[in-house]
This record gives sequence, C-alpha cells and structure tokens, in this order.
Amino acid sequence: MGIFRFLAAALPVVFLPSVISFADEPKAVIRGKLIQREGKPPALEIAPGKLISMDGDGPTVGVLKDPRLAGADLEAHGEFKSPELFAVAPIHTKAVFVHKDGKRLMVTYWCDICSIRTYTPGLCWCCQEDTELDLREPEKE
Repeated sequence: MGIFRFLAAALPVVFLPSVISFADEPKAVIRGKLIQREGKPPALEIAPGKLISMDGDGPTVGVLKDPRLAGADLEAHGEFKSPELFAVAPIHTKAVFVHKDGKRLMVTYWCDICSIRTYTPGLCWCCQEDTELDLREPEKE
C-alpha cells in the first residue's frame, strides 16, 4: 500500500487528464449524401458538387461501400485528415448513422437465421448467409 501512496503523491493531479486517452473519440461530425463511385473511395456530398472522400478501418469502409446505403443521408463521426478527406472513427465506436424519415438510425446488420447482429456487412459468422441491413434507433441497442 505504501507504493500506491508514494505514486499518488508523486503524480500531480494536473497530469492525470493527459494519462487518460480517448483516442477513439471523434473530433468532427459530417453529414451528407453517400456517393459510391467505381474505382474511387466512398464520399459524402455535403453540398451540390462538393464531395468529401471517406476512409476508415476495414469494417467501416465495408459499411461505406455497402450498395444498400448508396444515396443515403449519412452521418459519420471521426476527423478530417485534410479538407477533402474524412476518416471515420473505428467500427467499435459505432460512428455511422443514417437519417431516414426524420429519425437518426444506427447502421447494423442482422442474420435472421442465427439472430446475430453485426456492424459491418458480409456473411454471418455462424451460418455463412448474407446479413441484412438493419437500421436501428440507437437507444434500442
């Protein structure tokens, strides 16, 4: 117990916030129409003719490239890497939403056969059938 008191006394309180890191916390929110172009990264059209390219980890890019979301009113949390490139926060932060019928919905995928929910499109890890896009209200998660 003595060592803990020593450490607590040696570390001033002003340093504690710098020790705690929230690296996955998004720094910006962007919203627009999801544009999927052949051979180019997904993008959000934030104004007529104004495209911001989107990037992220592999599962997040899978969501951004899901053809079922093409043209969706999409909201993404993350950070700008440049004025033309937005990096979406990692998939585990649940940083991608669709606005539909006046509601803000989280992008999820569901397997009806196995009742398994995932957050990126693809095959169910259990039955290997395609998962269905299942937009959900965040408070129901």
